[in-house]
Amino acid sequence: MSNIENFLTASEEDAIVAAIRDAEKDTSGEIRVHIEQNCTGDIFKHAMEVFHYLKMDNTKEQNGVLIYVAVDKKSFVIFGDKGINEAVGKDFWNATKDTIAAHFKNGEFAQGLIEGIKKSGQQLSKYFPWFHGNTNELDNSISKG
Repeated sequence: MSNIENFLTASEEDAIVAAIRDAEKDTSGEIRVHIEQNCTGDIFKHAMEVFHYLKMDNTKEQNGVLIYVAVDKKSFVIFGDKGINEAVGKDFWNATKDTIAAHFKNGEFAQGLIEGIKKSGQQLSKYFPWFHGNTNELDNSISKG
């Protein structure tokens, strides 16, 4: 993949943003997707840096989730904020990671992200249900670096 803009089509990006909006309907949690061409260092550490750069650590309940993708490295990380990590078990994200990975292995990048977002929203709704007056604290668009 020579260009990050070729990773997803415009319609695939629209479908991913729609999946984020839909997933957040039942939770106060916030989900974002960030795509970069490459990550030269430790991908988990870099995902954490991106999480802070995007101000995802500023949510009221500390319940932001970042799905970070490094296209050239063919890697991704799901990074959850402190509130989530304190509420759930260590293996909380494994099923979601497995779902995304299975689609990515088949070259189904958009579908992998959409299914991962759906699973994330389902899991978040158990621990951080939507409540009356809940506001969308973070942008739902896909960020790129």
